[in-house]
Amino acid sequence: MPEPHIRPARAEDAGELAVLDRAIWSTLHAVTPRPQPPYQPFFDERHPPQEYLVAEGEGRVLGYVRLARSTPLASNAHVLAVQGFAVAEEARGRGVGRALIRAAVTEARGRGARRLTLRVLGHNTPARRLYESEGFAVEGVLPGEFHLDGRYVDDVCMGRSL
Repeated sequence: MPEPHIRPARAEDAGELAVLDRAIWSTLHAVTPRPQPPYQPFFDERHPPQEYLVAEGEGRVLGYVRLARSTPLASNAHVLAVQGFAVAEEARGRGVGRALIRAAVTEARGRGARRLTLRVLGHNTPARRLYESEGFAVEGVLPGEFHLDGRYVDDVCMGRSL
């Protein structure tokens, strides 16, 4: 697979992104119940297209990353957070996730951020390895924060300087 093209999301991406989001739902990374019809819009007031970068390849959307402020506080305006990240199942292991994370770092710098943070479930080893390889470090762990599939799962807070 050639390197994916990363671009800002557009309003017309909503349908394809929503289908991707539902297709990859798993307790490996999701803490909310599996989406059921009627589905909520992918983009809304709290999740505008401007917060998303999209990976494209082979004529279709392969993934996305969402960058947003973690708080509305002026004292925290220098920090952006990855608040959504998805890669199509068939595109995993092909560099799409890495390209999205690198694009998120570049975008965060371009927006004037000095730090980039994220949260990942403790049992999501592939994602944790990717983040660590891209310079993120564990900054905190909330033990047993979520109960998923009959077991307690840690919430791992990671971050990096930009």
